[in-house]
Amino acid sequence: MQKGFFKVPKPVNETVLNYAPGSAERKLLKAAIAQASQQVLDIPMYIGKNLVYTDTKRPISPPHNHKHILGYFSYGDKSHVNQSIQSALEAKPNWENMAWEHRAAIFLKAADLFATKYRYQINAATMLGQSKNAYQAEIDAACELIDFLRFNVSYMADIYSQQPPISPAGFWNRTEQRPLEGFIFALTPFNFTAIAANLPASCALMGNVVVWKPAETQIYAANIIMQVFKEAGLPHGVINLIYVDGPEAGEVIFNDPNFAGIHFTGSTAVFQNIWKIIGNNIHKYKSYPRIVGETGGKDFILVHSSADCVAAAVGIVRGAFEYQGQKCSAASRVYIAQSVWPTIKTLILNYLADFKMGPPDDFSNFINAVIDEKSFDKLTNYIDAAKTDTSVEIITGGNYNKTVGYFIQPTIIVAQNPKYITLCEELFGPILTIYIYDDADFDNTLTLIDTTSNYALTGAIFAQDRSAIEKTAYILRNAAGNFYINDKCTGAVVGQQPFGGARASGTNDKAGAMINLLRWVSPRTIKETFNPPVNWDYPFLGNEKE
Repeated sequence: MQKGFFKVPKPVNETVLNYAPGSAERKLLKAAIAQASQQVLDIPMYIGKNLVYTDTKRPISPPHNHKHILGYFSYGDKSHVNQSIQSALEAKPNWENMAWEHRAAIFLKAADLFATKYRYQINAATMLGQSKNAYQAEIDAACELIDFLRFNVSYMADIYSQQPPISPAGFWNRTEQRPLEGFIFALTPFNFTAIAANLPASCALMGNVVVWKPAETQIYAANIIMQVFKEAGLPHGVINLIYVDGPEAGEVIFNDPNFAGIHFTGSTAVFQNIWKIIGNNIHKYKSYPRIVGETGGKDFILVHSSADCVAAAVGIVRGAFEYQGQKCSAASRVYIAQSVWPTIKTLILNYLADFKMGPPDDFSNFINAVIDEKSFDKLTNYIDAAKTDTSVEIITGGNYNKTVGYFIQPTIIVAQNPKYITLCEELFGPILTIYIYDDADFDNTLTLIDTTSNYALTGAIFAQDRSAIEKTAYILRNAAGNFYINDKCTGAVVGQQPFGGARASGTNDKAGAMINLLRWVSPRTIKETFNPPVNWDYPFLGNEKE
């Protein structure tokens, strides 16, 4: 219900703390890590007003120390999916009729809680549960999460303020934005705590109710997110957090007539399968569900012969190896002009020689573990194949070990074949493939980049030649939803670079922008006539006078 209109606080991006040696934030974060490491949590599902514990417990361990137990979560089944849907629908009337400024206040309070009371707790949970270093956790679990909440409130106010520009004398035209009819399913990934919070929260902010299933490897931090939402005043049942088998959840949710939409970040294969299921069940639903998804990328960096080599080398190593390459925006394929390759190669190898790898609680480690054994095995299979392929050369890395944690050394492959498998397939790990092109072959390289991958999430060019930048931006306009000029292809900031891609990378509904929130409302146009006509006929019906 839209009651009244109030200005909301103007959002600004949360300040990123640097965690330098001797800093106060470093000490506080280390204390939070130590405290969390000493506990073994019993994590429930959150269904309506109930904390739901089951007899089936699954362990949570740090990817960098898989023998250490951080806690156990209660694993559910179809009955819990049904319960969460029922709880959501029961909460829906009161929630959607709550004045929007009170919904806004809940999420603004949550943002403040994450910025203060829970900052180090949510960062520590992300570091331990998802093996992120301190800086990567800070920009994700603290800053981006806070930004999503604050900027979304501002976008919501802007959406509600948008009204028809014309109401002629005697009429009043207006528009209201209704939440969708039914419930939303939020299916969230492991790699960003901020995304895990934003996908259900953005829907709920607009008056919807949500069933939220996070990736199992993110549950440790998801539990804190729900605790903060509850402390901020989120009513029972508005967001229901469940841990169940994906296909089991889908079987219940996608057959329910009240299913109104899905907010998804994950793999392309899963998203495409979900889309098929929704299509086959379309006749069952009360309305056409909103399908919003971001599904990964095969992100590129192009280095032109005019590039600043130092800037390009820094952009490559940061873009490819921050958070072990487990960002959907991470640089996975790089195309470098032959003339600048020797210089960039030397720089890259020097930078990587300084990288330290190990657990994130040692703040000197830049590289930590990949998320789980399944990912480790998949990635190391690509490395092993490259070691025996005479058409490629591993110029650095190639080592790995999972005795203690799932550690893979940052690995760079130089391929002679521009269609080599690691230049084409999404890997989602610390493996970068480089292709060297002749300077004179720049135009053909643009076509190669555009046609090599089905994905179109992020991309970047390093160049000083403005004509090369202009040509690249135009020819590759459909190859990246987020395009960077003389910068790495990661690091989109809420309120600055709305994030999302097209082609196989998703629906490009731009998380962190008003565009995304518009997907979770259904507008109703109202025309009120103050002096309605009282005669049925029109003047044209009169007879001509002779």
